[in-house]
Amino acid sequence: MGKFVMKTANIKQNKKMMNIKTKLKAANKIKKQEQKQSEHIKVDAQGQLNESRPDHFNELFFRHNQALGPPYHVIMDTNFFYYARRAKKDIFTEMTRILLAKCYLYVTDCIVAEAEKMGRKYKSMLRSIKDPRIRRLKCQHQGIYADDCICRRLEQHRIFLVATCDRDLKKRLRKIPGVPIVFIQAYRFNVERLPEAYGAPRF
Repeated sequence: MGKFVMKTANIKQNKKMMNIKTKLKAANKIKKQEQKQSEHIKVDAQGQLNESRPDHFNELFFRHNQALGPPYHVIMDTNFFYYARRAKKDIFTEMTRILLAKCYLYVTDCIVAEAEKMGRKYKSMLRSIKDPRIRRLKCQHQGIYADDCICRRLEQHRIFLVATCDRDLKKRLRKIPGVPIVFIQAYRFNVERLPEAYGAPRF
């Protein structure tokens, strides 16, 4: 009987500890939510509460990017070529169909080097990357990591669109104002963050 009583007592203590831990977690969550709300709300000199908003909005990016416009200059990533081949789509015709204007397509030296390193399995993709109609941009950095190269180039020159299907690269590009993204979804070419004034279709 003594062992059974000890076991039941230990179980009760463990349950109490679990309850305390869950309560503490819930309290910490509420505190974090309150802190986030207090960061978004600021008090004026008159004592009124106002929501603090960022200086730039996605809708206002292109009012400041006057360099963007037809004919478009599009930098294409390695995986974009792969998904275009998989969808059996011609890049040149699809780009003009979506953007409704003439397009100049570009790849960088690091994108070509990245594709060459992928092996024989992606030989057809490499052939489409080395198409003479696609212009090549020279890289002055070391290594073949293309994401950093593309982001640096866009921060210096805002005339480019970027064609990519890479989620991590898209997250980084969304932080740079005035850069539209072309991607493939459900075997269709789509444009993200391109102004409606230029007539590009929205999906």
